[in-house]
Order: sequence, then C-alpha cells, then structure tokens
Amino acid sequence: MTTIHVQRVGDKAILPQSEFERLVELARQYEEIAVQMHEDDVPTLGIMRLAEQGGAFDFWREAGEDIYSAADGEPV
Repeated sequence: MTTIHVQRVGDKAILPQSEFERLVELARQYEEIAVQMHEDDVPTLGIMRLAEQGGAFDFWREAGEDIYSAADGEPV
C-alpha cells in the first residue's frame, strides 16, 4: 500500500515532490502517461486559504479582543 499526503487548496492539491514522483512511477507501470508541469506561483487565493486552514494565525481568534488600538499606529 502507498500512502500519499495531500494538502487541498480550493480545487487544487499540493503534495510533496517525492510522493508525486511515486504516483507517476506507479501510473507508468500500467500505461503510458504524459505529465504537464506548470511552474506558476500558487495563486493569491490559494495562499490565503492555505494560511487560513493551516492554523498558524489561530491566536488572532483566540485573543478575544483587539490586541492593537488606533493609538498603536501613531508616531512616537
């Protein structure tokens, strides 16, 4: 059995390069395949979803109150 670890971002899937290569290797054992690679950056919306789902910024919600006030942006 092969386990593939995938992070979904909208309708896209992000997986480690080594696991992608394993999938390609397995597929080629059964039929000829063509892989089309796009080296584009992850779209902004995808990055936003990844950050939101990743939990790195959960502390903002957990604070329960505004951490900063308008006075914090004033020059000293």
